[in-house]
Amino acid sequence: MQTLIDLAGARVFAIPADDGLGETRAREGMLIEGPQGWGEFSPADSADPAELARWLTAATEPGTVGWPDAVRGRVPVAVTVPAVPAEQARRLAAGSGCRTADVLVGPGDAADIARVEAVRDALGPAGRVRCRAGAPWAVDTAAAVIAELARAAGELEFVTQPCASLAETAALRRAVDVPIGVEASRHQVGGRPDPALAQAADVVVLDCGPLGGVRRALRVGEMAGLPSAVTSTAVSTVGLAAAVALAAALPDSGYACGTGERALLAGDLVSESRSLTPTDGFLPVAPMPPGPRADLLERFAVTDPRRIARWRHRLEIARSAG
Repeated sequence: MQTLIDLAGARVFAIPADDGLGETRAREGMLIEGPQGWGEFSPADSADPAELARWLTAATEPGTVGWPDAVRGRVPVAVTVPAVPAEQARRLAAGSGCRTADVLVGPGDAADIARVEAVRDALGPAGRVRCRAGAPWAVDTAAAVIAELARAAGELEFVTQPCASLAETAALRRAVDVPIGVEASRHQVGGRPDPALAQAADVVVLDCGPLGGVRRALRVGEMAGLPSAVTSTAVSTVGLAAAVALAAALPDSGYACGTGERALLAGDLVSESRSLTPTDGFLPVAPMPPGPRADLLERFAVTDPRRIARWRHRLEIARSAG
């Protein structure tokens, strides 16, 4: 057990992911060990120094101050359905065991509509379907696309991040009947939710990494004053466990927790019995993330000196900006 946060010994990893279209890429990040356990640092390439600092706070939270107490012992999970052909989307949704699907859509073309229809068919009329825009739409385009997606789904739980700005999103919200979700991490002012969020969203979407951990994400949700849904852009079970902890700590959330691309990855850093794989659409809540297995850390270790140096540089930026 470490007595201090071991930034110098942080391990860089890469886990292959299949996007469902025959293309294999790697999801990368770092594991950081603290006095009480491990955390994951895996910000997006586009993260600025402030966001890198928040990711570092999130990565060190479970190994230091820990997570807030849970109010439920398990949480429902939403399966992520990427931009794949309809039949593959159907198989992903049907095979997940989940009752909710988070479907990625692009321009709102025929392929998007067919994907949503296939997911609805797989989940049945009692299942919940939500959509996530792969890129922002103009207000008029968004209104037209959402109407078609809602028709294909029968009913949409909500649509996440349909427009670029809160002003556009607010205008869209007034024009459609489908609830709108907005990612809190994209719209903050001084570490607090943008006041305009209340007029633009029906649901605030919380992601522990870019918000600075479970405790900070919980506070952001409270300050937003809107129903909260949880998602995650972490990679391994070590990082995704934070999303489950956040969903379990929310006082009242009727929304399934989105665990990102976990099901699309070719491996994990923890033992199979500890990996976050839903059972009957639910995940159990743990007081802290499981630790990595040494052989899996070696298996998925990044060995390219340039990539290792890049991640260590990002970690140093995060430490300096914090």
